[in-house]
Amino acid sequence: MEVLPWLIFFVLWRTTYLYCWVWWRMLLELSYTGSQLKDKIRFVWVNQEDDVGETAMTNAWYEVLSVLHLMAVICLSLANLLLLPKTSTDGYQPRVSEESRRSSVDVFLRAAGYLDCAIQHVLPQIPQDLRRDLPEDLAEGVLKALSMQALGQGVDIQLGMAIDSPKATLAVKRRLACEMVKYWHQSTQAHDNISQLHFSDGWGKKHQLFVKWKYVEAKAAAYYYHGLILDEGKTEKSHGMAVAALQAAEEFLKESKKACAAFNLMPPISRIPPLWGSMKYLSEKIPKDASSKVKINRDLYSQERILQTAPTLPDFALALKPDDYQLPPLDASWKKEDNCQ
Repeated sequence: MEVLPWLIFFVLWRTTYLYCWVWWRMLLELSYTGSQLKDKIRFVWVNQEDDVGETAMTNAWYEVLSVLHLMAVICLSLANLLLLPKTSTDGYQPRVSEESRRSSVDVFLRAAGYLDCAIQHVLPQIPQDLRRDLPEDLAEGVLKALSMQALGQGVDIQLGMAIDSPKATLAVKRRLACEMVKYWHQSTQAHDNISQLHFSDGWGKKHQLFVKWKYVEAKAAAYYYHGLILDEGKTEKSHGMAVAALQAAEEFLKESKKACAAFNLMPPISRIPPLWGSMKYLSEKIPKDASSKVKINRDLYSQERILQTAPTLPDFALALKPDDYQLPPLDASWKKEDNCQ
């Protein structure tokens, strides 16, 4: 039975690949060479997040943009398949292999690359008056949010692998968690800055709630590891800051559970998933370590010295970058035919 999802995905992926390969030749000829058919062929796509069921435009670049978005979404689906636990041959509980987790990170980067190409190289080709008619699925902010989401999920997988590795230091885990916060923060900002989009329900609102849920989860992880490192200090000040960071981590963990529930209750309703990856570990460690560290430091220091606002998280440069995807070059045969005309 485990082969069936992969078979379905393989057929879907190959069909899309062949579709894209054939269409690129025609679309790029229409888009780059100034063909008379460029603005005469009507392209129609079904929308996911827009209230309007489908969008039709007579612009070849709209079709290129839609295909890139489709390729990115299929990559996200592939990453989800890679992260499904599989029954091992040794009889242990179903698990996700390290190879599958590493492969999923590569797929997330590929998805971000398609979206980055769409934002940087395709959207600018569409006139401003037509860009206002694009569906919400293809709005620049939504594409940016989806790209940052892919990178954030990639770092989340890396953090999970670091947690499982005995060689990974607290500093490495803190850096990954802090980077994850920045990716998800950029994703939430991209959504929030789209003033013309007002998601009230449906997939658009559910997507927004998903991003906010993951952003809060990331902050819980970052403050947890920041608190553990601060607690390694020798001063009363560092210990007090450690307690504040761990208390913040615990509060963000509680908030993330509420955000998770809100996401799953938003129609279309979904089941609350079982904890996995980094959060399966952190959901147990954060309350336990926060409680013990607070108790130890309260025994050592006065209450007034401990209670304070959470310390600022370190600002690390972002390591994961989208794949450098380039649109296929125009076929030489098209150029020759165009010159002949």
